[in-house]
Amino acid sequence: MRASQREGGRSVVEIHAVIEAFLKNCREPALLEPGEELLPINSDNFLLELRGSRLTLQAWDRNRNLTRRVTAAKDPTTARLEMTVERFARREGQLFLLDLSRRAGAELGHRSGRLVFRERFRLFLRRQFPEWNLAELSAEANLEFSLSPAFPRAFLRHGQHGWAAIACPTEGDAAAVLTFGLIWLAYLRERERRVAVEGLAVYVPAGQERAAALRLLCLDPTAVRFELFSYSAEDTVVSVDPHDHGNLDTRLEPCRQPEPNRSEAWQSVIALPGVEGIPKHDGRTSLRVRGIEFAELSGGDLLFGMADRRPARDYHLSEIVRLVEELDRARSAGAADRQHPLYRQQPEAWLESQARAQIETLDATLRANPVYGQVPAFAGGDRGIMDLLAVDYTGRLAVVELKASADLHLPLQALDYWIRVKWHLDRGEFPTYGYFAGIPLRPEPPRLLLVSPSLEFHPTTETVLSFFAPEIEEERIGQPVEWRKGLQVMFRLSGAQRPQ
Repeated sequence: MRASQREGGRSVVEIHAVIEAFLKNCREPALLEPGEELLPINSDNFLLELRGSRLTLQAWDRNRNLTRRVTAAKDPTTARLEMTVERFARREGQLFLLDLSRRAGAELGHRSGRLVFRERFRLFLRRQFPEWNLAELSAEANLEFSLSPAFPRAFLRHGQHGWAAIACPTEGDAAAVLTFGLIWLAYLRERERRVAVEGLAVYVPAGQERAAALRLLCLDPTAVRFELFSYSAEDTVVSVDPHDHGNLDTRLEPCRQPEPNRSEAWQSVIALPGVEGIPKHDGRTSLRVRGIEFAELSGGDLLFGMADRRPARDYHLSEIVRLVEELDRARSAGAADRQHPLYRQQPEAWLESQARAQIETLDATLRANPVYGQVPAFAGGDRGIMDLLAVDYTGRLAVVELKASADLHLPLQALDYWIRVKWHLDRGEFPTYGYFAGIPLRPEPPRLLLVSPSLEFHPTTETVLSFFAPEIEEERIGQPVEWRKGLQVMFRLSGAQRPQ
């Protein structure tokens, strides 16, 4: 058969049939040309046309019109179909049809998006560092050194001087990029011994500068130079002064004393084994079993339930008792079934429960009462770690951050909370809003205590902490593997000290 009738082992008729069959089974089709942005397709913006020996594919959106002659197609998987196409000047290239509803197709689409943004990042660097040599630019994962493919990173060199750079894509987490930037900077300083890697440039989408800016203000300017840039959808890049972003997503709710409990029935619930009564800022009392809340008490009114809360009546008492007994049995340190959902659920909340009850074990200088949780509050919601705010016997505040599993973002997430506590402290708002009644608070910045099982501190923790400003006094307090049985200080390390 002549070449005009058969391409790449399949005739154009067969290639056309393969493409049609793939698209028929696609739930979320998209077209991917390496180096270009992903193009979602449907019957309104896609055309496959067979004329004689020529099979032409065309797709378009508001910004581009792609026309390619298809010359070959490989055997498809359920997630993707790889084609060979002819571009201008008879240059061959690859083109992919993807089903984004399938995991493999979505992953390839994400990787393509990362490569597209990597090239945008290259353009940014050429503008801000025109005299520097771009020695390295990568959007690949480096698991050994905990470097994420989600944030492209670069190494710039000018003689014996170097800069690290990292960028957050438009849909990325602008708060997380700084953690990876500091890890990348430390990695380059270790690798490039003959070059003085003196700075870190961070690029974030316009409008998302605040999180990185606030964190940068708390890092040590003598250890590294920092530059923050924002970029727009039109790739306009501007330098950002972190001092211009002082408004915080923080609020301090007035602290009200819990209303007296006037119900003997509910008093008996509080007295059940394992039940903790934790005062809330709004005057209610949270009833929990080792961190899991099962009810809220406000005066004589009780709302109970694990998923949906409902008002309790006296005849619900036996049901509530059974619920507490189930929680106490399943959520016991000596539970026989450690795979039980209630045992595994909310480990940070369980660790918080232990810390509240044994705060002086963590640090003998801390007062056992009062200890507040989630004060001040974040407008953004759940952060994945638990916060406690305590005070020592001299009146100095202490921020206690709790994490039951390894998390490389713990140091900077803890720093976020520390920033907000200091902000309210500097303005004298804690006494004004009813916190730490009768305790004169010292004006010094709060201490920062990171509490986690000893083996669960992420290996990069010391690296990130090494960049903190000297005025931030932080400690890591390692707990035993069986911390559910009780807290015990396995090690106590200051700053970037490493365990022996």
